[in-house]
Amino acid sequence: MSAIRILIVDDHAILREGVRALLKVHEDLEVVGEAGDGQEALAAVARLDPDVVVMDIAMPGLGGIETSLELKRQGRRARVLILSQYDDREYVRRLLKAGVSGYVLKRSAGAELAGAIRAVHGGGLVLDPAVARVAMSEGGPVAPGQADPYDGLTDREKQVLKLVADGKSNKEVAEVLGISVKTAMTHREHVMEKLGLHNRTELVRFAIKRGVVRVDE
Repeated sequence: MSAIRILIVDDHAILREGVRALLKVHEDLEVVGEAGDGQEALAAVARLDPDVVVMDIAMPGLGGIETSLELKRQGRRARVLILSQYDDREYVRRLLKAGVSGYVLKRSAGAELAGAIRAVHGGGLVLDPAVARVAMSEGGPVAPGQADPYDGLTDREKQVLKLVADGKSNKEVAEVLGISVKTAMTHREHVMEKLGLHNRTELVRFAIKRGVVRVDE
């Protein structure tokens, strides 16, 4: 049986090296590449066609959520396993909606990571026990029964929201997403309209409150 081909995506080189070292001892796992952000990850997936993408959430540009949405949009076969330090309920909920196959916390990854990779490659859904408890808990920034305006955005608009909140200009958003500046501006306008926002400050505040970006990333 051929080894499971893995792409590691994290903006910290030392963490990518650590994950590579953890997986090196397993003969059935092969790290075929690394990427430092979502944009690099998309290019690497297209080039390497990995079986599993082990990816962080909080990265410059396209984060884990936005990259997962794009991989789904492109119809890539790679399964996504999130490896993160955050057990934020909103992150978990949105990533599961984005189609990821697993969510493991960095602090408890260790020996569990190899097993999680095998499980998601086999078609399973893997959630760290702490993450599962958070995902099942009540509460959050949106009251029960109340629609979250974030969920009303299209996948592309969610990507634009993250990039604009990160301080990207319309031109930079267009470059990251491979679209025209005019299209980027249109998406941005739609985001503002749907969320009832009037300026970048309000947009950034919304993004932080909803966990789209983090002030400590």
